[in-house]
Amino acid sequence: MSEQQIHARFTLTHPGFTLDVDLQVPGRGVSALFGHSGSGKTTVLRCVAGLERAASGYLQVNGDTWQDSANGIWLPAHQRPVGYVFQDANLFPHLSVRRNLEFGFKRIARAERRVPFEQAVELLGIEHLLERLPDRLSGGERQRVGMARALLTSPRLLLMDEPLAALDLKRKGEVLPYLERLHDELDIPILYVSHAPDEVARLADHLVVLDEGRVTASGPLKETLIRSDLPLLFEDDAEAVIDGDVAAHDPHYDLLSIGLAGSTASLRLAHAPMPAGRSVRIKIKARDVSLSLEQARDSSVLNLLPVTVERWFELPNPAHRLVELQLGDQRIIARITRYSFDQLGIQVGQPLWAQVKSVSLLAS
Repeated sequence: MSEQQIHARFTLTHPGFTLDVDLQVPGRGVSALFGHSGSGKTTVLRCVAGLERAASGYLQVNGDTWQDSANGIWLPAHQRPVGYVFQDANLFPHLSVRRNLEFGFKRIARAERRVPFEQAVELLGIEHLLERLPDRLSGGERQRVGMARALLTSPRLLLMDEPLAALDLKRKGEVLPYLERLHDELDIPILYVSHAPDEVARLADHLVVLDEGRVTASGPLKETLIRSDLPLLFEDDAEAVIDGDVAAHDPHYDLLSIGLAGSTASLRLAHAPMPAGRSVRIKIKARDVSLSLEQARDSSVLNLLPVTVERWFELPNPAHRLVELQLGDQRIIARITRYSFDQLGIQVGQPLWAQVKSVSLLAS
């Protein structure tokens, strides 16, 4: 087993609920634990943190064993180098932001500090908040302070339990770019619990799907999102995530061009300039893709992409079909009416043109 890996195996029983998971995720980047309420996401995180002790458990984090019940190994919570971010930041109300941050930071020996105070403050954009008391902060600001506090414990693993769940849409939009910075600029693996598909698509590298205390799927985000044996693919907001590189920017129309792996096609979307060559992540919802036998010549749709039919699926709504499409080296999906499906004579291997009405640039 590679040392850059997290292996967690837990069996735990509560009244009316049994957790029985065995998962291996990369020891770097963001691994999202996704599922409906009651699926066991938070319980897994609590077991990893040592806040719950599974009757039978094994946990190894990048080569270090924190729990092995078969061999009597148990590292208590206070000895596990984890940073934990909850839905509520739980800041000390009588201490300034600075003193909240220093509370944990000063308890880490200087030689063991992996994240400098100034770096955590800068990464979360809270320099201007240091002298405020928590009751003078917005919900998003409190969460950013909570994240900085977790970083300043110099963790080898960062645990985030639905950190945006208590925030409204605007506050979520404020915090998400800072979460992306943590992903991009720190070499600390993150286990991120969420039941929000948009958050997962934007942040995760690896996706673990939980249902009723068991792992139903685990794998790289792009492939797992569109697995046909999972319900994600058949929900109304089903989406695909693909990667690209910034090719150019048209200043006259403020349009960004993004080249796609293995394809001569590019995507264009309204966006501020970005450096050429920068890698980006793109989300395309199935409902925003229409299909055509020929390339449209006069259309308001900017993105006309050559694709090949990979597979198709029936949906719970009998009036619709879902079509999986090969786009260069990547895959997207289209939700179309059964009438259109029949009119186009869609079959596996057929070349088509995908008209992408809406594209979301997620992360870089």
